[in-house]
Amino acid sequence: MEVLFVSPEVFPFARAGGLGDVSHHLPRVLASRGHNVRIITPKYRQTEKAAYPLTVRAEALRVPLSWQDKAARILSATAEGGVEVFFVEQEELFNRAGLYGNEYGDYEDNAERFIFFSRSVLEAVKRLDLRPDIIHCHEWPTGLVPVYVKTLYRNLPNLQNSATVYTFHNLGWQGRFWHYDFAMTGLDWGLFTPKGLEFHGLVNMTKGGLVFADAISTVSRKYAAEVLTPEYGFGLEGVLQKRRQDIYSVLNGVDYMAWDPSTDPALPANYSSDNLAPKEVCRKELSAIFGLPQDGLPVVAMISRLLDRKGLDLIAGAREDILALDLRLVFMGMGEDHNQVMLTELAAERPDRVGVKIMYDQDLAHRIMAGADIFLMPSRYEPCGLEQLYALKYGTVPVVRATGGLDDTVVDCREDPSRGTGFKFADYTKESLVDALKAAAEYFGKRSQWQELMHRGMAQDFSWPRAAAEYEKVYEMALAKIK
Repeated sequence: MEVLFVSPEVFPFARAGGLGDVSHHLPRVLASRGHNVRIITPKYRQTEKAAYPLTVRAEALRVPLSWQDKAARILSATAEGGVEVFFVEQEELFNRAGLYGNEYGDYEDNAERFIFFSRSVLEAVKRLDLRPDIIHCHEWPTGLVPVYVKTLYRNLPNLQNSATVYTFHNLGWQGRFWHYDFAMTGLDWGLFTPKGLEFHGLVNMTKGGLVFADAISTVSRKYAAEVLTPEYGFGLEGVLQKRRQDIYSVLNGVDYMAWDPSTDPALPANYSSDNLAPKEVCRKELSAIFGLPQDGLPVVAMISRLLDRKGLDLIAGAREDILALDLRLVFMGMGEDHNQVMLTELAAERPDRVGVKIMYDQDLAHRIMAGADIFLMPSRYEPCGLEQLYALKYGTVPVVRATGGLDDTVVDCREDPSRGTGFKFADYTKESLVDALKAAAEYFGKRSQWQELMHRGMAQDFSWPRAAAEYEKVYEMALAKIK
């Protein structure tokens, strides 16, 4: 298949979060499976730092924006796996310190920036004479692309056999903007209705993708069901219910070249499922890094953005009960000020039990994953999650809330002892969190059973080739809908 991958961020050229990783790994693996995959993304200030040679592919690309045209250039580079990446260069809109905002919040002109980007994708298809079978769009900054394919560009010869797939990775971010911004799209105002892009008087770019794409996907089976409810649908549950037959779920993958304890260069000692003994070296190093006693108590780790929705509000409410358990805690991350203060104070009060790093460091993340015994993810919602997948591979038993991808990827050993890989709790309460941690700490004392749990987790396969095979099926279903 000819696949055009449309994403607002692509590692190593620009990355703000996990989407950048997905936009790197999935195209590469699809290409290795015989597909001709190209990517198109904005050219940010970060892009230059990737130090890839860029070639100009199109000068003075005119992109309609409201009553005027804005000029752009299309550049390209060859990424890992031979995947060609196109960059939309528009200095005024994209040459900035951040991708979506800065320390003061989102950029005020994000509507203009990503309306421009979405339409530039179609203009680039025309100028470069691309003829994609699949246009795979990711997250709200690309939500208008399926709209344009079905409306203003429906007669473009290059797109007569093209199907669109829209993937939402987190419905909490939708690209909602002032209704006057709709004029910049160039679309007929007849589309600004509850059946189109209007959302409580605002323009909703995610809604555009959900309404107009030939197929919709998200990043876990449980999350695909959750978003049909008011609790997780963020106001779009009605739209999703109408299109539920067109929604598919594909778990994100893990790059096991980077996340494998048997080869990980960041670790003080490498280990595998066949030889777990060196994990103790990693455990001792982790305790030393965080200034914790080196003893037989299980070490519980959490690497996360320090946000309430990641479960930090539960931890704050249950702090005394958690400290009463026979375990030690390490945290690394940055986020909301009140959570950073709460954890810092906790470490100051109980340095024998709690270690905290208000930062993010990739090598340290690997060391934490290898040195901990238990990995904690008590999220209020988690569309997919990757850290629990890393934890499984590293023999670090996950304790998670049964939501989204966490529920799909962790089997509670209390419910299924023969298949269990971790511990889950359902209710978003501090009592449920404490009960799950207590159960894990007690299970840790059963050494042979705990090692069986580790072995089962390390044997799980959440590789990108598995995910790519599932996306191929989604692409085929999308193409079937336009025949």
